[in-house]
Amino acid sequence: MAASRPTHSPHSSLPGAKAAETRTALLKRAARDAMDYLEGLDKRPVAATPEAIAALNALRGPLPPGPTSAETVLHLLDTYGSPATMAQAGGRFFGYVIGGSLPASLAAGWLVSAWDQNAATFVASPAAIVLEEIALEWVRDLLALPEGTGGAVVTGATMANLSALAAARHALLARAGWDVEADGLFGAPEIRVVVGEEAHPSLFKALGLLGLGRKRVVRVPVDGQGQMKADALPHLDAQTILCLQAGNVNTGAFDPAAAICPAARAAGTWIHVDGAFGLWAAASPEYRKLTKGFELADSWATDGHKWPNIGYDCGIALARDPSLLRAAMSIRASYLAMGEQREPSDYNPELSRRARGVELWAGLRSLGRSGMAEIIERTSSHARRFAAGLRAAGYEVLNDVVINQVLVSFGSAERTLRTIERLQAEGTCWCGSTKWQGHTAMRISVSSWATTKEDVERSLAAMLNAAEE
Repeated sequence: MAASRPTHSPHSSLPGAKAAETRTALLKRAARDAMDYLEGLDKRPVAATPEAIAALNALRGPLPPGPTSAETVLHLLDTYGSPATMAQAGGRFFGYVIGGSLPASLAAGWLVSAWDQNAATFVASPAAIVLEEIALEWVRDLLALPEGTGGAVVTGATMANLSALAAARHALLARAGWDVEADGLFGAPEIRVVVGEEAHPSLFKALGLLGLGRKRVVRVPVDGQGQMKADALPHLDAQTILCLQAGNVNTGAFDPAAAICPAARAAGTWIHVDGAFGLWAAASPEYRKLTKGFELADSWATDGHKWPNIGYDCGIALARDPSLLRAAMSIRASYLAMGEQREPSDYNPELSRRARGVELWAGLRSLGRSGMAEIIERTSSHARRFAAGLRAAGYEVLNDVVINQVLVSFGSAERTLRTIERLQAEGTCWCGSTKWQGHTAMRISVSSWATTKEDVERSLAAMLNAAEE
C-alpha cells in the first residue's frame, strides 16, 4: 500500500515568492530526512531487508499524467528508498573498498547541488575550477608525485584509468608519427600493453574502450600475494605501456615498483599505475614505504571515494606531463569560451560535469595532512585486528595483511560461502566473497572514517558466530 502523501500543490516547482518558500521548506525537510537516515544507521541491518527491497515495487508504474509535488516525491524516496539502501555510510560495511563520505564532503555536496554548476570551463564556474585545481595539487602532494604533475577529477578509477591510458596512447603513437585523435587506430603502429596477472578488471575495461584490447595484453606472473614478479617482465621498449598496481583489490599487495620502474623508464616505456586505494598509502608516514618507486611512473589513477572518503562519484587521473592528457582529451567548439587558464573539459572525457572537485577540496581541507594519514593508519589497524581475531579462532587468513585488506577462509569453499551468507543475513556487518589463487574466501575491506573499534569488535563477534553455527 502506498504511503500517504502530503497535501501540497503539485506546482511547487514554478517560479515566484511562493515557490521560493516551498523550496526552502523542501530543502529543510530533505536535510532532516538525511540526518535521520544517518543517525539511524547504527540501529538497522547493514544490508537492506527482503521486505524493504520488495517495498520498492510501490515506486513502479507508469509516469503520472500530471505533476507530482516535490514534497510527495521526497516523501516517497525516503519512505521506500532509504530502507532499501546498503548502509555504506556507516561503520560496519566491509564488502568493497568503499569509505563513507566525510561530513565536510557530504555537506559540500549539498552545497554543490544548490550551486548547480557546470564545471566544464572557467567562465561557466570560476569557483568550481579554482577549487578543483587546488584539490588536484593537494592530491599530487599527498601522493608524493613529481612537481608539475597535473590531471583531472573524474567519476572513479575506471575513468581515471581510461583518461591516463588515453594520454599514454597519444604519447606513444605521436612518438611513432601517428595522430590517433585525428586518424584513429586503423593502420596505427602497434602498442604493446603489459599487465600483472591480477590487474583489476577496470583496467581491462579502460583498455577495451580505448581500442587497445582487453585480450591483447602481455600478462606477467604474480607471487603468492598477487604482486607482479619483477624478474618475469618481458622486454620493454618505447612502444610499450606497463601497468602496475598499487593495492591488489584482494590482498592489498603492491607491485614492486622500485625494482621495476628505473629499468622501464630507461627503456622509454610508459609506466601507468592503477592505485585506486593503495596510492593513498603515500600520505601515511607508517605506510608510505609501500609506494616507493611509484613516483617514477608517467601516469596514475586513484579514487577519491575510497580512502579519502569523499563520496561518489570521485576519481583522479594524473599525468607527469599534463599536456599529454590535454592532447588526448581537449575539445573545441565555436560557442565555448576558452581562456588561458586550465579548462577541465580539456583534461577529462566529459564536457558537462558536476563540480565534484569541490567535494574533494572540502574533504581534504577538513582532514589536512595528519587527518589523511590517520584514516589510513586507523583503518589498516582495524584490518589487522580482524585478521588477529580470526586467526586466534582457528581460521585461515590467506594474505599478508599489509594494509586494509583481509582474506579469510573458514575451511571448505562451501563452509566459507555459508558463513558469508549467514553473516550478511544477520545484519551486524556486511562482507562479500571472492575467489583468489584457487581459494574461496571472505574479503574484509576496511576503508571508512566512520569505523570504530567498537564496530570492529561487534563485527568480529558476528563473524565468529556465523562461522560457528
